[in-house]
Order: sequence, then C-alpha cells, then structure tokens
Amino acid sequence: MLRVVVMVSGGGTNLQAILDAIDSGKITNASVEAVISNNSGAYALERARNHHIPAVCVSPKSYPDRAAFNQALLETVKQYRPDLIVLAGFLVTIPPEMIKEYRNRIINIHPSLIPSFCGVGYYGLKVHEAALKRGVKITGATVHYVDEGVDSGPILLQKAVEVKEGDTPETLQRRVMEEAEWQILPEAINRIANK
Repeated sequence: MLRVVVMVSGGGTNLQAILDAIDSGKITNASVEAVISNNSGAYALERARNHHIPAVCVSPKSYPDRAAFNQALLETVKQYRPDLIVLAGFLVTIPPEMIKEYRNRIINIHPSLIPSFCGVGYYGLKVHEAALKRGVKITGATVHYVDEGVDSGPILLQKAVEVKEGDTPETLQRRVMEEAEWQILPEAINRIANK
C-alpha cells in the first residue's frame, strides 16, 4: 500500500479528486495518510477531516525564520512515513532537505503544459492570465517530479485543454482543473502505486 501525504495551500480541489478516485477505485493500492497545509484556513484541511484523515497546519508564520519552518515541515512529513508526497496546490517552496530525503518521491501538479507558463511566479490564476495574454490555443496541466528547480523536474503526465473564445482566467482555470488536473493527478498516483 502506497502511503501518500498530500500538501496543499488552498481549497483542495485536487485533494478532493484524489480522495474521490480512491473511493471509486480509480486509484488502488494507495491511501492518504495525512494532509498538510501551510494555511490554517485552507478548506483542504476540512476535506481531510471529512475523510477522517489527519489534517495538519505547518505555517511559516509560526516559526522565527525559514530554516526553522523548513525543519518543522520535514519533521511533520516524516511522522507519516510517506512513500509519495503529492503537492496539490502547495504554494511553498519545498526545502532542499525534503527534496534530498524524498528524491523521486515528490510529485506536483502544474496548471500548464510545461515548459510553457511555469517557473518562479507562475501559479494559480497567473498561469492562465499568461496563457490568455500570449494567445495560445491549447493549454493544459502537467504532473512532474519535484527537484531543486521550480517546475523543472521530470514530467510524468500531461493533458491538453482547448482555450476557447471569450475565456477569462477564471473560466480557463476551471476547465483546466476539470479536464486535466483532476484526471491526470489521480492517474499518476495510481500508476506509481501500481508500478
């Protein structure tokens, strides 16, 4: 059984897609052992509690400096002995110590077709604003392994999504979530869980 820790900063729609996929059997041989957020108000923590999964907040605001936060985050993750860490909208840079400890066992979902619209500063609606400003006709989502760079690790899965006439960043974000993110993130976890 693949032990998964999901890390998230906001509402947790990707977390919900994972939980739904486990419940429906689309993900087999995996269980979510904990949900960790840097934001005590993240609705993702409520989603975890509703599934009787430990929901933990480790906020940078609770520590005197980034080094202390990084150490606390790593220690918290270690408690749950994960085989896989899933970043599902986690808006904190992963500490190098954690990347070293869990090399090739951390995956991230990014709301574009990497290498487009990725790297420092590209997260959330900013990705979709950039895609619309550039005038692309196709965007999508990418699941990739996490390395020391930003959105630079090896790609596992990608799925394309059409950009439609009249799209706003919000409508495009929703379509990318529904048609790509919520499909390929559970698929990637299932593939890892079942080799």
